[in-house]
Amino acid sequence: MKRKKWVVARSDKDFAVQISQQLGVDPFAALLVTSRGFENIDDIDAFFDSDAPLSLDPFSIKDMDKAAERINRAIDDGEFICVFGDYDADGVTATALLFSYLEARGANAIRYIPDRVTEGYGLNAGAVEELADRGVSLIVTVDNGVSAIEEAKRAKELGISLIVTDHHKVGEILPDAEAVVDPHREDCPSSFKEMSGVGVAFKLVCALEGGADDMLIEEYGDLVALGTIGDVVTLTGENRIMVRRGLRLINDDPRPGIAALMNAAGVGDKVFNASSAAFTVCPRINAAGRMGSAHKALDLLLCEDAEEAAALADEINSMNSLRQKTETDIFASAVSMLNDNPEMMNDKIIVVSGEGWHQGVIGIVAARITERFGRPCIVISCDGETAKGSCRSVEGFSIYDAIEAVSDCLEHFGGHTLAAGIGIRSSRIAEFRKRINEYAAGIEMPFALQKIDCRLLPSSVNLELLSSLSLLEPFGSGNQQPSFGLFGVRIEDVSGLSEGKHVRMNISKNGTRIGVVYFGMPEKRFPFGRGDIVDLAVNLDRNVYNGEERISVIVKGIRPSLTDEEKVLSSISLYEKFARGEKLTPEQARRLLPERELEVAVFKSIKNKPLTDNYCEMLCVRLGDDGSKLAAITAVVEIMLDMGILALDGENSVYVPQNPPKVNLEDSAIMKRIKSFI
Repeated sequence: MKRKKWVVARSDKDFAVQISQQLGVDPFAALLVTSRGFENIDDIDAFFDSDAPLSLDPFSIKDMDKAAERINRAIDDGEFICVFGDYDADGVTATALLFSYLEARGANAIRYIPDRVTEGYGLNAGAVEELADRGVSLIVTVDNGVSAIEEAKRAKELGISLIVTDHHKVGEILPDAEAVVDPHREDCPSSFKEMSGVGVAFKLVCALEGGADDMLIEEYGDLVALGTIGDVVTLTGENRIMVRRGLRLINDDPRPGIAALMNAAGVGDKVFNASSAAFTVCPRINAAGRMGSAHKALDLLLCEDAEEAAALADEINSMNSLRQKTETDIFASAVSMLNDNPEMMNDKIIVVSGEGWHQGVIGIVAARITERFGRPCIVISCDGETAKGSCRSVEGFSIYDAIEAVSDCLEHFGGHTLAAGIGIRSSRIAEFRKRINEYAAGIEMPFALQKIDCRLLPSSVNLELLSSLSLLEPFGSGNQQPSFGLFGVRIEDVSGLSEGKHVRMNISKNGTRIGVVYFGMPEKRFPFGRGDIVDLAVNLDRNVYNGEERISVIVKGIRPSLTDEEKVLSSISLYEKFARGEKLTPEQARRLLPERELEVAVFKSIKNKPLTDNYCEMLCVRLGDDGSKLAAITAVVEIMLDMGILALDGENSVYVPQNPPKVNLEDSAIMKRIKSFI
């Protein structure tokens, strides 16, 4: 279990009282917004205003006027227009939005989404040539195109006009197009930069209609909401307003395709919120592009017949099941590879590769590995001599900067601070892994964060809190679902759910006992037990069962209460530095060097009770240490494992084998290396 750094936000109770009284806002909701950095009463008023109007002028985005003029002229002249999209939820919804608008205008239009495997991301020369052969005279990209420099040249050579609408980072050179509409252009005066691809496409439609934002959001807000949530852009400012309005549409009267997908996902009879979109509908739209054809998802969103929509939704649901299995298999292979290669496990940036790994899911696998091990990860799928990789990072470390620093190893790359993609020759993967970790060696790798909005007592957990929390929705990037800290609670009992795939606990404090669930934590790898005093980071959710409404307490993080956070994190960083083979100072080496008394205490503790999931922080608790000796305790465990005095089982738990060998720990290579620095 990888340790995170716990960060408890500061709230301003006096300001919360002012907000509550002045704006008539629920007191608890007011307290939570103060913990999220709000300082201006007008901004808070706008945040809570469920009927806030859209305020971003479409024409404030650079080149929007040029794009609107050219497209309107093409519609009027009957030109053959192609909407060129992308295969993820953002790209599919953006394509559906612009294409359906053009259809409603009577335009001569088609839609095109490239195949993820055979064509890859974005505008490509082959597609441009095909569209030219079909007589297309205007291509409008959505959610892609800003990096299509060569493709834009090819379009011009073939006499095709090109309009780019995108939201990705802009390079030094813009494509040679009639308009490049991207808020990230340095010369773009727009006050809001963080729109999704479908958000930019929506603003284009508004511009085509002369700026009628509030009218058009009632027509296309559902698509905007799904794409914006699916692309994990910040749900603040204009995005928050568009998503809130769009979710309202979906709940009131969903279009047939969305209703069918909700039913297939099992959420058709429930209130649909941002979490519903993020965890049920958007993954299924993505699955079509990952495992089959994104055109299936596009056809579904454009479908107007309920029966046809239901059939398409079932087909996409099957693709999602295949996606889940494929993802699980690759994740297991990657983790097994790391377990078999400790030097890879200890790298600051984890790089794993496999022949034939499905390119459609390696991004999800990279995200899961980053979550499991708390460090950036790059998962690479090899196809003979060529390979493609997906990169994910932790907050505070730019994976984009890292791959840019070693880009001479790559065929191509692109992305953002926390997520990126690469193309590479298979023969250069080992070099790439070495080089990118050399880059990271000079950077202090941050711990993944466990953020806490505020502390709660178990006695305060009730359904009334959920009503307060609903005022902060929609939740997503930039406005995460609040996490609460239940500190110093006692575990009363632990049991497994779904054949041990998840953990259920009863916890107590000050006479109040409540149940909590830790999804995704296998029972066999859960390092805590009855009587342990722990801190929990939890989300609260509503659960309706047999008509009875209850509150669900969902664990997102756990740590021992009896250790010191800074000492624990410092010790972990020190041991990881040693494990990577970096040079230590004499003082650091002395912190690692275990005393005989500690060696005996560790052995006796593990003999008495195996160490679940090799979670050495629990040894600190057992031995009465506050984390000061965690580095040395970890060293003892690794030395004894190396010498055969301890062993690991299939669940990564440490135990004393029968008849352990009698050895001198001073002979351990690990012990000798520690002493070499003193």
